[in-house]
Amino acid sequence: MLKGKIKQLVYVLAIIAIAATYSMPAYTKENFTVCIDPGHQAKGDPKGEPIAPGSGQRKARVSSGTSGVATKKAEYKVNLEAAMILKEILTAKGYQVVMTRETHDINISNAERAEVANKAKADMTIRIHCDSIGNSGKSGAVLLVPAKKGAHTAKIYEPSYKYAQLLKEALQKQGVRVNGIYERSDITGFNWSRVPVVIFEMGFMSNWSEDRMLSDKNHQTKLMQAAASALEAYNQTLNE
Repeated sequence: MLKGKIKQLVYVLAIIAIAATYSMPAYTKENFTVCIDPGHQAKGDPKGEPIAPGSGQRKARVSSGTSGVATKKAEYKVNLEAAMILKEILTAKGYQVVMTRETHDINISNAERAEVANKAKADMTIRIHCDSIGNSGKSGAVLLVPAKKGAHTAKIYEPSYKYAQLLKEALQKQGVRVNGIYERSDITGFNWSRVPVVIFEMGFMSNWSEDRMLSDKNHQTKLMQAAASALEAYNQTLNE
């Protein structure tokens, strides 16, 4: 009788152990890979590349971006400064981080940047950029995501948009204005991506005050902390 009860207890404990194993989070920081793409580079490459796999439409492989009206600083420099801060924050938190570039002296196209993330099987790609427009009064962040109904992006739209929403909330908590989340079907780096991806336009270099802020390390850190916080929240949703 006692032996039977012991066997039954062992069986129950085994079932509990198996259940616990299956209820473990599918994602942890240690197995979550983030690809960070600091937009642009020192010298643009006007040679064309297909905007999407099999597309006859072509765009420049990569441009050198804009520059600040106040600082005269090149966008590609600001992008890399912020990206390296994000790398440091995420690495300290235990995430696996892959960079598309860590130098200005490089020539890597938008499609090739997407392929870096694809090969790494990144769980999220964060593309760091700055904005510019003819209206010097325009300010605030803009978030871009792949098109929901895009032939090449439909599968990655939902997770991309989910992260963008969380990033918007994190930025607003930091007092950063967010102009919105916009779908784009004409971005090469989106169309070639097979993993979730968001473009984080940190602010407008065409706005005198914001341009100065974008080159300030404290402001860059605030923006990147928001990006990391949103990633933590996104990671949690994968385990729900």
